[in-house]
Amino acid sequence: MAGNIEITSRIVKRIPLDRLMDLKVDYAFKQLFGNEPNQEITIVFLNAVLKRTGQDRITGISFTNLEAGGEYAEDKQSRLDLLVVTEKGEWINVEIQFNNQYDMVARSLFYWASVYRNQMRKKMAYRELNPVITVNLMNFNLFHQTDSFHTTFCLYEQEKRFRLTDMMEMHFVEMPKLIRAWKEGKLDPRDDVLARWLLLLGIVDQRNGEIYDDILKELEEIAMKDESLHQAFESWESLSRSPEEIYAYESRLKRILDEEAVVREAELRGEERGEKRGEKKGAEKGEKRTLRKMARYMLSNGIEAEKVAEETGLKLQEVLEIQAETHN
Repeated sequence: MAGNIEITSRIVKRIPLDRLMDLKVDYAFKQLFGNEPNQEITIVFLNAVLKRTGQDRITGISFTNLEAGGEYAEDKQSRLDLLVVTEKGEWINVEIQFNNQYDMVARSLFYWASVYRNQMRKKMAYRELNPVITVNLMNFNLFHQTDSFHTTFCLYEQEKRFRLTDMMEMHFVEMPKLIRAWKEGKLDPRDDVLARWLLLLGIVDQRNGEIYDDILKELEEIAMKDESLHQAFESWESLSRSPEEIYAYESRLKRILDEEAVVREAELRGEERGEKRGEKKGAEKGEKRTLRKMARYMLSNGIEAEKVAEETGLKLQEVLEIQAETHN
């Protein structure tokens, strides 16, 4: 579905489309959704992900910075991608993962724990702690058990399935599954607000050097009537025109791709070592079969087992076993 990236659209028209930032890169996402001027589109986005439509809708947020403690004693602090507090006191942490770190679930649990624990103050009761919600936007697939691109996890009793607490809620969004659902005609962003906003993140695929023109066209038509989406388009284009923002974005993207290349190189080396080990084991097995065949031939010609073991290098016990098999 990716097409000619030189197409001119009605909203994004002042810069070439191939210069648009990939919003799945954490820097670009945070610059768009983590700024006070764009607070309204952040609220709309979060309500879509959390499926808040009624009285539980988020109506106000405040942005905050929090550094999660290092995973090891000597680690530096790690600043969360996007952390907001709702008007009801809920903490929402949004994390963007462009490449697969192979420990996404553990990382999400770690960040959840960091935010939950960080609320505690001196003389504060446990009942005063507020819920923490984590949202993980992933540029890779994680769960093979489902084709759904959006999965939600909470703590439930195993047999009766009642919820233990509302203090923990985890969302995982798998972007490749979203794009596949779009290509298969299973998504209608006109009626599905979540699909609308997630498809916005999927328009630019920096890893594969593609821009999905069909998604862009569809969302631009919707944006004519969706003020928040229209604002997101304009802010996105503005970011992509700023030399300072472009430099910071490209620096971050380069680092991410370099890290991905290092991981892939390690995988390839591991595969090569595995192939060599396999080749060695195969050769050893072939040699062993040849020696056993030779031993069987020598034994059938009346040569003593001790002599056969000496000539072939096989253990005497193994030669005696071959001899017994031959007699049987």
